[in-house]
Amino acid sequence: MEAMDHFDPYQKREAVAGCYQTVVSNPNAIWQSESVLTYYLPAFATQVAFMLISTRCIYFILRPLHQPRIVIEILMGFMISPEVLGSTPLFEVLVPLKSVISTETISYMGLIYYVFLAGLDMNLDTILRARKKATTIAIAGIVIPMVMGAGIYALLQSMYEAPSEYLSHHSRAKAYLFWALVFSVTGFPVVTQILADLKLLYTGLGKVALTAAMITDFYNWVIFALLIPYALNEGSPMFSVLSTIAFVLFCFIVVRPYLVQLIVRKTNQNEWDNYQMFCVMMGAFACSTVTDLLGTHPVVGALMYGIMIPRGKFTEMLKDKTEDFGVVFLGTLFFGNCGIRLRIISVIQTQGFLLVLAIMLLTCIPKILSIVIATQFFGMPARDSVAIGLLMNTKGVLPFIVLNIAWDKQVISVESYSILTTSVLVMTIMVPLIINAIYKPRKLYKQNKLRTIQNLKAEADLRVLACVHNPRQATGMISILQACNAVKLSPLRVFALQLIELTGNNTSLLAAHLDQPNQQQNGEQVLTQTQHDMEIITNTFESLCAADNQNTRVETLAAASTYSTIHEDIYTLAQEKQATLILLPFHKQSSIEGILEITNSAFKHINQNVMKDAPCSVAIFVDRGLGSLFKVNLRVIMVFIGGPDDREALAVAWRMSKHQGIQLSVVRILLLGEAAEADTTPQLESRGLLSAVVDYERQKELDDEYLSLFRLHAVNKEDSITYSEKEVNSRDDIAEVLNQIDQIGCDLYILGQGTGRHSLVLSELMKWTDCPELGVIGDMMASNNFGSSSSILVVQQYGFGGMVFETTTRNPSEVPANNDGSDAHFVEIE
Repeated sequence: MEAMDHFDPYQKREAVAGCYQTVVSNPNAIWQSESVLTYYLPAFATQVAFMLISTRCIYFILRPLHQPRIVIEILMGFMISPEVLGSTPLFEVLVPLKSVISTETISYMGLIYYVFLAGLDMNLDTILRARKKATTIAIAGIVIPMVMGAGIYALLQSMYEAPSEYLSHHSRAKAYLFWALVFSVTGFPVVTQILADLKLLYTGLGKVALTAAMITDFYNWVIFALLIPYALNEGSPMFSVLSTIAFVLFCFIVVRPYLVQLIVRKTNQNEWDNYQMFCVMMGAFACSTVTDLLGTHPVVGALMYGIMIPRGKFTEMLKDKTEDFGVVFLGTLFFGNCGIRLRIISVIQTQGFLLVLAIMLLTCIPKILSIVIATQFFGMPARDSVAIGLLMNTKGVLPFIVLNIAWDKQVISVESYSILTTSVLVMTIMVPLIINAIYKPRKLYKQNKLRTIQNLKAEADLRVLACVHNPRQATGMISILQACNAVKLSPLRVFALQLIELTGNNTSLLAAHLDQPNQQQNGEQVLTQTQHDMEIITNTFESLCAADNQNTRVETLAAASTYSTIHEDIYTLAQEKQATLILLPFHKQSSIEGILEITNSAFKHINQNVMKDAPCSVAIFVDRGLGSLFKVNLRVIMVFIGGPDDREALAVAWRMSKHQGIQLSVVRILLLGEAAEADTTPQLESRGLLSAVVDYERQKELDDEYLSLFRLHAVNKEDSITYSEKEVNSRDDIAEVLNQIDQIGCDLYILGQGTGRHSLVLSELMKWTDCPELGVIGDMMASNNFGSSSSILVVQQYGFGGMVFETTTRNPSEVPANNDGSDAHFVEIE
C-alpha cells in the first residue's frame, strides 16, 4: 500500500508505508478482520456519500459547459487527492488508510460492471457492416496515434529531469506499449454523450463520428485484450493470449446460443424476476474471474459477456434496473481513485510548467492529424475533419484502466501517470467547448432567406420534417403528406422523425441501435417498445413511396433526448435537411367517442418550444381520424382572417387543392366594426425578420394581394375550389361564424396560428386559450365543446419571430442577430 503523505516525486513506489490497529471480530480460520458493520460499512458509506454530493455539485457548476460524467468524477477524485485536501483532517476521514484496500476492491467491482454495460452498448452488426468511410477513419485513428504516442513518450523521457536510477526503475519497453494504447483510445459512450448534449447526435457529422467512435472503441478493447498479458505476465504471455482467445470462442460458439435462447424465451413470456436477472448479471463477474485466471485483465471477460447478451427488450430492462447502482455508485469510486492518484502540481514543480504544457499539447495532435488525413480521401471539409478528430480525442474508461495497471505494476513513473491522466482529462474537457464554438448549434438555423411554402419555387422540393411520438400519430399524418404530394414538378421529401424520451443513461444504447431499427442480432431478440414503434413508423411512412415512388422520397430518423431539450434536436435536423415545414402532432388524440384526450402533456410543451424559434414554417396536426386519400375524397376548409400565418396556411391549402381527390373551400372572415380595432399593445418589435418593418396596413395589403392571386389562378380555373366571405363585427360573432362554417361539413380545417394579425379582439381572446400554440381559432375548433369531428392543421409561417407564450420571458437583447453570417453544416453520408 502506498503512503498518502510525505510524497517524494523521485521515490520508488515499492514499500508499504503506514500502520494501523485493528480489532479482529469473532476470529476463526477464515475471518481475520474487523467487523464490517462497525467500521468498514460506515467508512464506505461516508466515502460514497461525499463522492455523490461532490459530483452533483460539480455537475451543476459545469452543466453549461456540456461536460461528460467521466470528467466530473475525475475532478471529484482530484479534489480529495493529497495535493488538494491531503493536508486537511477531512482527507483522513474520507480516505482512511485502513479502508483503502476494501474501497479499491469494491471500486473494481463497479469497474467490472461498468465495462459490462459498455459491452451492452456495442453493436457488432454496426461494426461489421460499417461503410468504408467510418472504418477508414477508425483504423487511421488507431494506427497513427499509436505510433506517434510511442514517439511522444520517448521525447518525454529525454526531457525528464530526474536521477538516472529513478528512470531505470520503470520498464521503458512496457511503457511504450501503455502510452501507445492510451493515445489510440476513443470513448464511444463519452462521444455519444457529448454529441447528444450539443444536439449534434443525429446530424451528418454526428453519425460519422458516432460510427467511427464505436468501431474505434471496439478495436481498442480487442487490442487491450491481446496486449495487456504482455504487461501483466513476466513468464508466458502468449499462453494467456491464446487461452483468452479460446475462451472467447467457446463462449460465443457454445454458450451464447443457449444464453440467447434462454433470454428470448423468458423475455417473450415476461418471466423475469429480480433473482433471475441477478443470475444473469453474475455472468459478468464469472467471465471476469475466468479471464483474470487466464492472465488477462478481468474487464475483458466483462466486456465479452456484455457483447454476448442479445440486444432488445431484456437489455433495456437490465440497464434500467441496474445502471444507476453499478455506474453512479460503484463506478464513481473507481474514477475517484484515479483522481486521488494525480500528482500534477508536484510534477509541474519538479519538471516545469512549460514541459507539462508541451506534452499535453502534443497528446492532442495524433488523433486530429490522423482523422484529417483519413477524411481527405473522402472530400470532407477541413472544419468537419477537425471536429471529428476532436471528438475522437475524447477518452472513456479504457485509458484509465490502462494507466491504473501501469501505476500498480510501476511500469510508468508518477510524472508519466500524472501528465497523461491530466492530458486525457483536459482533452475531454475541451472537446465539447471547441465543438460548440465551431458549430454554434443555437444560431445555425437563423437564416436570411425565408423558408416557407408560400415562397417555395414551383419546381423546388417540398421537404417536410414529420415528427411523431408513436405509430398512431404516424398513421394520421400520412393523409396530410399524401395531400401535399399533389404537384408533379415539386417532389415531396419526407423526413419521418420519431421523438424518443431519453430517461437515464441509455444514450449510447439508443445511439448504437437507432440507425438499424429493423435489425437484431441473429433475428432472435424481442424488440423493445421503442424498436417496435420504430418498425411500425418506418413501414407506415414507407407506404408513401409505395403509392408514388417517382415523386416521393422518405427517410426515417430518430431523435433521443430529454423532452425539455428535444426541440433543439428538431431545429438541428430541420436545418440540416433544409426542411420547409415541420409537422408536429397535437398533444391530444381522439377517443372512440370522438373526444380529444390528453396523450402526454409534455408533447404540448415540445410543440410550444419548437414554435418559438423554428428554422422554417411549423404545422400542428390535430387528428380526429383523417382518412386515407386512396379511400376517401377529402373536403378541406381553409379559414382566412389575415396575417403571415394565414397566408402560409392558404399556401398549404392551395398546394393540396391540386390533388385530384380534394375539394377546397376558402372562407375569409372580414373583421369589421369593433372586431377591426387594431391592437396597439407594445410588442417585441425586434423579434423575427420582418415584424419591425411590416405594420398593420401593410399586412392587409399583403393579404389582399395574395388572396387576389389565389382567386385568379385557382378559384377561377378549378371547379373543386370555392371562395366565400363572412363578416364579424364583435367578439361574439366569431363563435357564431365558426359554427356556421362547421355546418358546411369537412374532413380537414387548415388555419393560420395567428401571429401578425394585430387584432385587439383576437389578442384578448388569446389570453383565455387552453392551447395557445393553436391560436384563437384553432383552440376554439379543437375544443371538445365546439363539437366538431373534423381534423385541424394549424400553420405558423417562418420569418416573423415565432410564437411567444405567456409563460415564457425573454429579453429582446438575447435574440441573436439575423445577419449572423452562419452557415449550416452538411456532411454527406455515403
